[in-house]
Amino acid sequence: MKTLSDKVALITGAGSGIGKAIAKTFAAEDCSVVLTDIHQLNLEAVAAEIGSAGGACAIIAADVANHSDVSLVMEFTLKQYGRLDILVNNAGIMDAFTPVDQVSDELWRKVMDVNLDAAFYTCRESIKYFLQNERPGNIINIASVGGLFGGRAGCAYTTSKHGLIGLTKNIGYQYAGKQIRCNAIAPGGVNTNIVYGMESNPFGQERMMAGAANMPAAAQPGAIAEVALFLALDKSSFINGAVLTADGGWTAY
Repeated sequence: MKTLSDKVALITGAGSGIGKAIAKTFAAEDCSVVLTDIHQLNLEAVAAEIGSAGGACAIIAADVANHSDVSLVMEFTLKQYGRLDILVNNAGIMDAFTPVDQVSDELWRKVMDVNLDAAFYTCRESIKYFLQNERPGNIINIASVGGLFGGRAGCAYTTSKHGLIGLTKNIGYQYAGKQIRCNAIAPGGVNTNIVYGMESNPFGQERMMAGAANMPAAAQPGAIAEVALFLALDKSSFINGAVLTADGGWTAY
């Protein structure tokens, strides 16, 4: 029996990495998935994979750091499937491990826009929909161990992921009585393209690496997708406002 039959999920940053893995995992469980990303060609490739496996999906290229685009994505989702049950906020970027004294206004704004503001916009739109239609809702935010500690990334990324965890906990508590839950996953190292083409700040990377030597291993995106699947299921219904760390034991040291 498929575990997400009759569910509709919206997944941001679904063109690659963890977002792609979550999209394929959910679709394999009979979930109708709406994929959004800034890269149209990546979305088309993921949709082709899902379609060839017999899954149902729709794609829309958008910049979820723009609240107008988020409104369009929500309208598109409801037009395609008539409902929304699950929101997965996965879109994210790194900050090249830049320490605070070298963070430009442009870098700070860009990281906050993508990593935090985008999730705020999608959560706001989704919760309005859940409340207005008196529907249960499930939000899964992809945070990071960088949102739990201070030395896993640069200043902007670390701050954005701490903020995302705060957003998760606030939503989880505020709407617990409305059948809306919100959780976060805090991955450790994951083999994705998030650092592709990134020129790391030497000082920031040196400080980060001081705590990275004890990382047991980097995960494949599918490992994080399995955690997201668990949170998407009704069997996890009593987990709310929580952060599930998935780092292979890295932060247990």
